[in-house]
Amino acid sequence: QVQLVESGGGLVQAGGSLRLSCAASGRTFSPYAMGWFRRAPGKERAFVAAIRWRGTSTYYADSVKGRFAISRDNAKNTVYLQMNSLKPEDTAVYYCAASNSFDVTNPTAYNYWGQGTQVTVSS
Repeated sequence: QVQLVESGGGLVQAGGSLRLSCAASGRTFSPYAMGWFRRAPGKERAFVAAIRWRGTSTYYADSVKGRFAISRDNAKNTVYLQMNSLKPEDTAVYYCAASNSFDVTNPTAYNYWGQGTQVTVSS
């Protein structure tokens, strides 16, 4: 069984930055990709970013390109989401997830999910 634990959320003013972390534990951990999703109040869960566990490929939603950066540390089984130039519309619960599928932007392709961490951006 794989467990994912997010951390790093909080309250920040517009224009500020936050760094989310997602630590994985459990049996041998080697997913195809790790992703970040978010759910804003009253909205569906939305793809934010993903990264291949091997190689260098990264993927971003258009709404965060140029502001967010996903990275990983395979030795620590940890994935990060650096969020810069935050906007009030980035306010959401952010979830990390692990996938064994190449369909990295599709939440149904992810097998394991964290409990989520709240990010609130004030204007």
